[in-house]
Amino acid sequence: MEDTVLLVEDESDVVDLLRYHFKKAGFKVDVMNSGDAGLAAVRANRPDAVILDLMLPGMTGIEVCRALKADRETSMIPVLMLTARSEVKDRVKGLEIGADDYVTKPFSPKEVVLRVQGLLRRIRNAADEVNVLEVEDLLIDKAELKASASGQRLDLTTIEFKLLLTLVNNRGRTLTREALLTTVWGYSNGADTRTVDTHMRRLREKLGDYAVKMETVRGQGYRFNSAPIS
Repeated sequence: MEDTVLLVEDESDVVDLLRYHFKKAGFKVDVMNSGDAGLAAVRANRPDAVILDLMLPGMTGIEVCRALKADRETSMIPVLMLTARSEVKDRVKGLEIGADDYVTKPFSPKEVVLRVQGLLRRIRNAADEVNVLEVEDLLIDKAELKASASGQRLDLTTIEFKLLLTLVNNRGRTLTREALLTTVWGYSNGADTRTVDTHMRRLREKLGDYAVKMETVRGQGYRFNSAPIS
């Protein structure tokens, strides 16, 4: 599955350089050129990682990072800050409020890619060690391959369980049918995407009230909506 990195940077030469190297490494790259737009993009699209310049139009990188780390829905997204060598105090402040790493300008774009890959690897390894995921009253036990909603055991097949787990692990992000076929079924390109729709329909039937969280994104795929059920 293709990882997405959000680059929040207003210097076009830096954007072009990093976008080229991240795409070469297999990432999807989104770009925002102000702090306010960057924060809105993270909340709307839930990228896998954020590269955040310290000095930005609108909200500063420090302010954006603070907002992301204070929000339970975005606090686990790794943030790598780009700083100038003269911004030592701000760099330390960024780490204190939760930035996961930093790189000083001028930098090697290959190093930035490696740093982000390392952050994603550490976060995913840590997530693998957590056997039980809990979202409101929805519990998913990865070790036992069991799930329950509001205390009631869900009678899921193995595929339905893997489909639910994949969407919850990527909550807030839209996953294409092709990506789900690869991750859940292990199919390569060319498989019938209607397989996903069939299993999603069955999964929704078993989720009861939680079925509303399994959103269809028209023309794209499916998304687990992490907002509380109203």
